[in-house]
Amino acid sequence: MLAVVGILLLIVFVTRAALPVITKVGPFNLFGSKWSPETGHYGIMIFIVGTLLTTIGGLLIGAPLALGTALFLTEMAPSRAASIVTSGVEILAGIPSIVLGWLGLIILLPWIRTLTHTEGSGIFAAAVILGIMVMPTITTIAKDALETVPADYRLGSLGLGATRWQTTWHVTIPAARSGLIVAVILGMGRAIGETMAVALVIGPASSYARGLFSTTHTLTTKMLMEMGESSGIQRSALFFMALVLLVIAIALIAFIRVVSRKKAFAR
Repeated sequence: MLAVVGILLLIVFVTRAALPVITKVGPFNLFGSKWSPETGHYGIMIFIVGTLLTTIGGLLIGAPLALGTALFLTEMAPSRAASIVTSGVEILAGIPSIVLGWLGLIILLPWIRTLTHTEGSGIFAAAVILGIMVMPTITTIAKDALETVPADYRLGSLGLGATRWQTTWHVTIPAARSGLIVAVILGMGRAIGETMAVALVIGPASSYARGLFSTTHTLTTKMLMEMGESSGIQRSALFFMALVLLVIAIALIAFIRVVSRKKAFAR
C-alpha cells in the first residue's frame, strides 16, 4: 500500500506542478518545436525526438549484444565461462551511470572526433553509452526467460535430429519470445530515464539533431540543465516534461503486463 500511495502521490505532485503551463500555454503549443522561455515558447517536441533517437540507438547497440550474451550463457557456455561472464554482467550493472558518462566524455568523444572530424558529442555517443547501460538489464531478464523454457522442448528437438543451433533458433527463442520482449522493453525504460551519463556526451543544443554526430537534448537532460535556475511557467514546463516521461513509463509497464498476460494465457 505504501508503494501504491507513493506512486499516486508522485503522479499528483508532477501533474499539479505541470498544470500552470498546460492551462496557460496549451497542450498544442507544448508539443511544438520551439523552446524559448524568453519569448513564451515552451515546445518540447525537440526533446521528445532526442529522447526517442538516443533510446532507439541505445537499443540497437545494446539489445543484440545483450540477447546474444543471454543465449551464450544459457545455451552454449561451459559452466566456468558462464560464471565469469555472469560476474562481468553483474559488475557492469553495478557501475554508476555517472562513471560511464565520464568515461564516454574522456575516451569515447575524443575517439569519435578523431574518426569523424566532428565535435564528437551527439546522438551516436549517447546511444553507445545507453547501449552499454541497458546491456545488464536486458541480459539478466532475457537469461531468466530462456532458463524458464522446459528442458523437454530442447530434448524433443534434439531427439528429432535438429542441431543445437536449430533448436535454439526454432524452439528455445520462440518459446521465450514474450520474456525476451519484456527484457527489451525494460531496457528501453532504463534508457529513457537516464540523465547524467547522456548529459555528458550528447552536447547541449535545443535543436533537432541533423545527424548521428550532431548535438541535441533529451527530456531528462533538458530538465537537468534548467531546473535549478527556472521559475514560474518555465519550471512548470519542465515538470510537464517529467509528466510526459511518467506517462511513457506507465505505458511501457502496461505493455509489459499485456505481454506477460498473453504468455500466461498461452500456457
